[in-house]
Amino acid sequence: MTRASASARDRRLRWFSEARFGMFVHWGLYAILARGEWVMHQERIPPDEYGLLAQQFSPDDFNADAWVALAKRAGMKYMVLTTRHHDGFCLFDSKVSDYTSVKTAAKRDLVAEYVTACRRAGMKIGFYYSLLDWRWPVYFTGPRKDPQGWAKLVKQVHEQVRELCTQYGKIDVMWYDGGGAYDADAWQSRKLNAMVRRLQPHIIINNRSGLPEDFDTPEQHVTASQPGRAWESCMTIGEYSGWGYIRHNRNLRSVTQLIQHLAFAASGGGNYLLNVAPKPDGTIQREFVTRLERIGDWLKVNGESIYGTRRCPFGAASIGVTTCRGNTAYVHVFRWPGETACVAGVRNRVKAARVLATERKAHVEQHGDRLFIRGLPANPPDPHDTVISLELVGRPRAC
Repeated sequence: MTRASASARDRRLRWFSEARFGMFVHWGLYAILARGEWVMHQERIPPDEYGLLAQQFSPDDFNADAWVALAKRAGMKYMVLTTRHHDGFCLFDSKVSDYTSVKTAAKRDLVAEYVTACRRAGMKIGFYYSLLDWRWPVYFTGPRKDPQGWAKLVKQVHEQVRELCTQYGKIDVMWYDGGGAYDADAWQSRKLNAMVRRLQPHIIINNRSGLPEDFDTPEQHVTASQPGRAWESCMTIGEYSGWGYIRHNRNLRSVTQLIQHLAFAASGGGNYLLNVAPKPDGTIQREFVTRLERIGDWLKVNGESIYGTRRCPFGAASIGVTTCRGNTAYVHVFRWPGETACVAGVRNRVKAARVLATERKAHVEQHGDRLFIRGLPANPPDPHDTVISLELVGRPRAC
């Protein structure tokens, strides 16, 4: 990558690196069956049988403004909606397919409603689009055995991505999925992404079309990308479960787990894209709403330690993780040490320490590269992640 193209990428990613927290939304016909978004494939439901769900999918209670309002209450800065998942059903108006929410029971362009609500609330807009489509036999046989059939599938993909990039105004994120079984040449991804950038010059594109593009997407784990690469960990609220609606899901992650995942992502200079799975009627289950609102409450107090932060060169591995912004470092304490905490490897002089949850100052002592934070309460002030801000002389430096 040339210096000019790297600089252009950095400009595109600036808002993304400030945001740190977004909402993923997996929603489609699979919500009716309530067994996750892979149900068609996993249960080997024939396309014709599965397609009958389109005549049942009429989400009368869907309110895009309510979704966006929930994301705002959670402290999220952007959203990514599944415009089409692996089952091929489109939530948007496509001229190259009749298998859409506009041409079946719903009679609504659900993507348009989502975009309008996001734009009204100042929320950044992301589109998920799956390159694969289980309804096409050629996806399973591959381009070598049926090059003509494959060419038709790829043509539909390119045309639908063109529709997404031309029918809804400015879009901020293109989030591909499903391309992994075949390489970028098979999907003609260079041509595809060149078109996307021509139509949406400010858009950022993920790495799932077979090309690295702007950012990496670790799934269901929070793992920092290589230095110099933007990244975003996508994760479900339900542990050991799918991304689509599951009626009886007893494995939901706790608020503490979710907040600590968010802090861990920020500590590695990454984002956290947390999934919700609306019901068939378009409403979001109460268990998800409660968790998101409690994360939002935590961010109201501790948001400065997440938004716009970057990797901190010194860590706090024995008690948690660190983030930093400007001349301030933040210690996210997951394992409360009691009245004294120690952070090692600090080269800066530390002027002051403050517990964000209580606004109370703590006493600091430095012995070589070891920083001792004293006068803390015996028990953690925050049940999920107590953050201690450190005011430094200069930008954070490690020994």
